[in-house]
Amino acid sequence: MRKEITASGGNSVVGNLALSSIDCADSFRSNEQIVHIPLTELHPPDFHPFLVNDDTAMERLAKSVKQYGVREPGIVRTRNDGGYELLCGNRRKRACELAGFITMPVIVRVLDDDEAVITMVDSNLEQRENLLFSEKAWAYRVKLEALNHCGIRGDTLSVDVLTAQTGESKSQIFRLIRLTELVPDLLDRVDAKQLAFTPAVELSYLSRSEQAAVAAAMAAYEIKPSLSQAVRLKRLKQDSKLTLKMIDSILSEQKKLPKSELTSNIRYRKFFPPEYSQRQIDGVIIRLLTEWRGAIVIR
Repeated sequence: MRKEITASGGNSVVGNLALSSIDCADSFRSNEQIVHIPLTELHPPDFHPFLVNDDTAMERLAKSVKQYGVREPGIVRTRNDGGYELLCGNRRKRACELAGFITMPVIVRVLDDDEAVITMVDSNLEQRENLLFSEKAWAYRVKLEALNHCGIRGDTLSVDVLTAQTGESKSQIFRLIRLTELVPDLLDRVDAKQLAFTPAVELSYLSRSEQAAVAAAMAAYEIKPSLSQAVRLKRLKQDSKLTLKMIDSILSEQKKLPKSELTSNIRYRKFFPPEYSQRQIDGVIIRLLTEWRGAIVIR
């Protein structure tokens, strides 16, 4: 049973805690020491996919910490250049700062780089309920890489570990990891719900310069790329036909069409090259209809 530890501004204290952790050794850790470390000695990892924001949730956490203390200690490992790397508890550290505390209770562990990554991801996935797409994508990616470095015993694949832990399907995990291939501007738009998840996955196959062009077009035309547009861009990329001009042309197409007109567009698109914009398609159809009508009049 976990012992509740309360943070304070006083001297360091030591306690005992029995915790289990999923790591490369898959070992159970008992009688771990809890110490209060000065906040100035706690540093975030060099790469930390989980954001720490001064939002309303942080305000609530800070009030709770000020009233009740830190109920769950953080997890740290020593750094070569001094201090400790705070693998789990960066939001709690910020709450302690806002609450006016000078120390925070932590567990000090001896971990290699892969074990540190796995501990960081596991503890944050357990502690945090609402994760952004970017947080989940990067967390899955770095844990998968760490598991592959460690090696998985038997026939179990590293992705199977993530599937069992998160309840997400293998395909969904890999689709989420694809988001890490997006340029920051597009990934931020996914988090802000300005770009839907499925089109974002398709756009992740474009080069960084092509993605930058997509972001520029989104800003210029104030639009969200549809799935069909994203698929067309990806297909053109795969066929080595995609240009920055095509990106602008495709994304500048009129999106809000009547349902009947939209159905017609879908029905007729198969007759045109994928790089054709809706304006080009309309132009060809109008020209052909004009010629057809002229032929009828002549008869």
